[in-house]
Amino acid sequence: MSANSAASTAKISAALGSMDQGSVVSEVAERLLAYFTSGEIAPGTRLPAERTLAASLGVGRSAVREALAALEILGIVVVRPGSGTYLRDGVSELLPRTLSWGLMLGAPRTRELVELRGGLEVQAAQLAAQRISDEALDRMQANLDTMEQSLDDLKAFVEADAAFHREIAASSGNQVLEELLQSIRSLLRIWVDRALTDEGHAAAALAEHTEIFRALKSRDDAAVTATMRSHMKTAARRLLAGYDADRLEAGE
Repeated sequence: MSANSAASTAKISAALGSMDQGSVVSEVAERLLAYFTSGEIAPGTRLPAERTLAASLGVGRSAVREALAALEILGIVVVRPGSGTYLRDGVSELLPRTLSWGLMLGAPRTRELVELRGGLEVQAAQLAAQRISDEALDRMQANLDTMEQSLDDLKAFVEADAAFHREIAASSGNQVLEELLQSIRSLLRIWVDRALTDEGHAAAALAEHTEIFRALKSRDDAAVTATMRSHMKTAARRLLAGYDADRLEAGE
């Protein structure tokens, strides 16, 4: 490591300071986010290693790893395999204000974000019921096939699940709605990844998606609304159960 890199690592570590024991991932992410967007470090700066950040914050490496993963999804940092994790250029100027009240601020706002997502997903499905193309339906069928084949591979299942919902949002024909949903999904991604914990959950989610697909294929407005609203309720319960379990594990 060069002298400049060592100095930068020491500066970042000192600036972050230690956190209370048992801090959850969202709190670690909030601390990192606040510092990364403060203007104190230059865009493109290589960040300290996970173990160094964990030692500086007084938390476990797993909390730092998951927090950095969430910030990578949000576009705050970029991971370069074999090189390290770097602060992206222009973060302080381009960071949406919504990041200040989403996942990072804990239970009340996370629950509100889940609630908002549910309403927007229903609205997107209602619009898609009248506008969806046969090509989009074919892609959604492929997503369902992947989900069915991935009941024992939850990572692949979640990816196909997300692709299914992106097709609905794109088929709504409303770009603002599509972009809002994408932003919310990004903020919630770390909890979405934890929502499906076994094959039983995955099988139930697959059944819900299949019903939504059938309703969209028939262009049945009432059925689309009912099936997506039902899915959002059960998906919210699964997502928040994972969130609450993380907080309980952290001793909150």
